[in-house]
Amino acid sequence: MSRPELSVVLPVYNEGENVVPTLEAVERALAGVAHETFVVYDFDEDPTVPVVKRLQATLPSVRPLRNDLGRGVLNAIKAGFGAASAPHVLVTMADASDDPDDIPAMLELARQGADVVAGSRYMPGGRQYGGPLIKRTLSRIAGLSLHWIGGMPIHDPTNNFKIYSRRLLDSVEIESTAGFELATELTAKAYLKGMKLAEVPTTWRDRVAGESNFQLRRWLPHYLHWYLIGMGGRLRRRTR
Repeated sequence: MSRPELSVVLPVYNEGENVVPTLEAVERALAGVAHETFVVYDFDEDPTVPVVKRLQATLPSVRPLRNDLGRGVLNAIKAGFGAASAPHVLVTMADASDDPDDIPAMLELARQGADVVAGSRYMPGGRQYGGPLIKRTLSRIAGLSLHWIGGMPIHDPTNNFKIYSRRLLDSVEIESTAGFELATELTAKAYLKGMKLAEVPTTWRDRVAGESNFQLRRWLPHYLHWYLIGMGGRLRRRTR
């Protein structure tokens, strides 16, 4: 196989019901694109693992990857980053909440030099269906205030459905300790470095099978930390 242009990282935890349609949709979206897809799991007993291994017969770009950095979504994503060999790295969820049909448009912006390309729920054309009301509300407020007040050129920095450049990943130290706040951290750091941020409208839908591992009360202080750093980005960029 030629050197991949895109590495896809899917962290999983008991996603046997969702991973098949998700992977099949990702593969359809990336038809004709050299890519590798890492399905990152924490433990061998995860029921997602045998499902993914069976899929390899028909989806040769798919590779199960054991996360040996420590359990949890944060370490799973970091393990995927470490294994990725492409110049662009996509993080997407295995629960069918993200829309793989938006990946080609995201990849095109990455090809044009964007270091962060967000699938944006809050820009014109973006949508969000389902999920806890308080989570949706806080996420929207954070994204739009970072855009309109903080000067961040995208509307949805908290969404984990993003493509990152290898250049960004190699130039920053990941400081997140909880989980999904990683997307906000990487976006804020790219913004502070003066890197290019871009977005495409996407539609997010709440999962229809399995249980979410998102823990708002536990992770909110970590989101707030990177939100405040991002909010100060406009001032910091002006004083350089």
